[in-house]
Amino acid sequence: MPGDGAALVQRIGSAGGASPGGSTGCVAQRRGAFGSCAGGVVDVDGAGREDSPVPIYRRSLVALVVTTAIALGACGSDSDTASDATSDDATSETAADKAADTTSGAGVDSSAGKEKTSATSAKGDAAATIDPAFRSETYSVAEHWLCNPAGDLGSCDVDRDLTVIAPDGSTTVEKFVAAADPNIDCFYVYPTISSDTTPNADLNPDNSETMTVASQFSRFGSVCRLFAPVYRQVPLAALAGAFGGPSPESSRPQPDRELPYNDVRDAWRHYLATENEVDGERRGVVLVGHSQGAGVLSRLIREEIDPNEDQRALLVSALLVGAAVRVPAGADVGGDFANVPACRSVGQTGCVVSYASFRSTAPPTEGAFFGRPREGDGEALCTNPAALGGGSAELEMALADRSRTLVDPVAAAAITTRFVSMPGLLSGECVSKGGYNYLEVTVHGDPSDARVDDIGGDLTPPWGLHLVDMQIEMDNLVALVRAQATAWRT
Repeated sequence: MPGDGAALVQRIGSAGGASPGGSTGCVAQRRGAFGSCAGGVVDVDGAGREDSPVPIYRRSLVALVVTTAIALGACGSDSDTASDATSDDATSETAADKAADTTSGAGVDSSAGKEKTSATSAKGDAAATIDPAFRSETYSVAEHWLCNPAGDLGSCDVDRDLTVIAPDGSTTVEKFVAAADPNIDCFYVYPTISSDTTPNADLNPDNSETMTVASQFSRFGSVCRLFAPVYRQVPLAALAGAFGGPSPESSRPQPDRELPYNDVRDAWRHYLATENEVDGERRGVVLVGHSQGAGVLSRLIREEIDPNEDQRALLVSALLVGAAVRVPAGADVGGDFANVPACRSVGQTGCVVSYASFRSTAPPTEGAFFGRPREGDGEALCTNPAALGGGSAELEMALADRSRTLVDPVAAAAITTRFVSMPGLLSGECVSKGGYNYLEVTVHGDPSDARVDDIGGDLTPPWGLHLVDMQIEMDNLVALVRAQATAWRT
């Protein structure tokens, strides 16, 4: 990458500052595609950002930067790296793959003045049982939780109403109703999104992180209590530095690639000790993660939950989206997890949902970042929340953006909610084609109706629809968790 890659990503990250009620960003035309109009919005990892300064003609450059972010260690099959989502191309080694294989000799704590509370990796340690006396110095502080009913930064306490746009352009607002007394909790880890320019992000989240949590996680509040720790991920700028900047790679401060996992493990253990037991009874937990977050949670399952019967009994499900969970060919268990199988029916619990989405008109080809394990035998698991038993089904979206025109301008004025849905526009099916397992998404645009005929979420072909993996099935995911909560209770 020519020039200063870190500066470019800082510009991308700073675009997250626009509030849902703020300036409008680019406006798609009536017959256009959602999120693809001139002027360009780079919605990194589905954060729903507005007013990005990066135009369409630079999307390839941005894709390279963000590809590096996704490529660092979040593949569920790679136990050595858990900093980010990996390239799922098992055969070709890209520059991003080489960056992913670089490890730092000594931990770097980018949050200056803050002591690491989890300085040692759990790798190789025996899985810990639940320790009710455990307390984390870091996660005893409310400001280190984006969402936590015991005290947090309020990132999940946002507008969660949904505007439903009918084919004739008419709109209906569905009011969000938070669960009054849910019997389960949801624990979320966000993707690579921090705009910090240090080797590791600090524990002070910026707008990119808070907006991502709002768009990918907040609607789960209708079925569970919400927990989302801040963690010191390897941010976009540090990853982009591998491709540009004035100094040679060897002279740059290197990120601590164990720190993101150690933080999340620390938060998990603190949650189990302080929040999971209520009135003497343990609560079920749904793990939710996208991209880097999915990779970190995959490692948490592999090292802490899967081998530990006490913790495994609490697992309602794991929603690991946009990162490969490796299974033996044709099997639902084995590979990454010895005891946690794929979810194949709505009432099933203690199981995992995983998928990566591509358009039916642009399937993954050699070099695609998702749809196969990065290393090891087997294949990437694909389970469609809308049709766990297989086949095609309608995808119930909740796109987190009200800044773009999705219908005629007059009707668009009525869209005041953060989330938008267009029933019948999308369907999806898990397929195996060309050596890849993925969610094949079909867009059913109708030029004769009042809505737009497409959605965005694309950067370059190897990405597929990674940027909107979660949003295109948001309400399918929430409905599945609701059914699983009922099943787990009984």
